[in-house]
Amino acid sequence: MSHPVDIHVGKKLKNLRVLRGQTQTDVAKGLNISFQQVQKYELGRNRISASKLYEIANILNVPPAYFFEGLDQTADAAGPVIDEETARIAAVFGKIQDDRLKAQIRSFIDAVAGYVPAENATNS
Repeated sequence: MSHPVDIHVGKKLKNLRVLRGQTQTDVAKGLNISFQQVQKYELGRNRISASKLYEIANILNVPPAYFFEGLDQTADAAGPVIDEETARIAAVFGKIQDDRLKAQIRSFIDAVAGYVPAENATNS
């Protein structure tokens, strides 16, 4: 049975890795381990040693404490967890250079989702 802290750290690792547009293989190469080991870390099946966590933090450009943020919060209070597809879309969206195109894509997504942004909600 995995410890809840290992599961939390693993989820943070996976979410950040996907947001950074990196594969398990990318992270594994930086750590000199197999991608399967990274997969086990992400699932919380294997604990990440302090030294590996430090290396992972450097690879993903965050402080090691990042992986423990939100640990004290309940699942509901921690806010929504984004799924892998959403994280991938966010990572790719961040690479778009054209601000006008980004705004058009946001408007399209808002329209499809039936979402009214806060700045427009008061004008409706």
